[in-house]
Amino acid sequence: MYSIIETAKENNLNPFRYLTYIFKKFPNIKENETADILLPWNAPEECKVKI
Repeated sequence: MYSIIETAKENNLNPFRYLTYIFKKFPNIKENETADILLPWNAPEECKVKI
């Protein structure tokens, strides 16, 4: 969990929003999809920190 939060911070993501995104999206991944869509650089705009 710690490494996911720190990776989110390094990629300018809000850790809480990113974790919420992961926990909502992961159970709905189809068999032919890879987990790459959950990586920080593929996170949606709502997870990003506004600078």
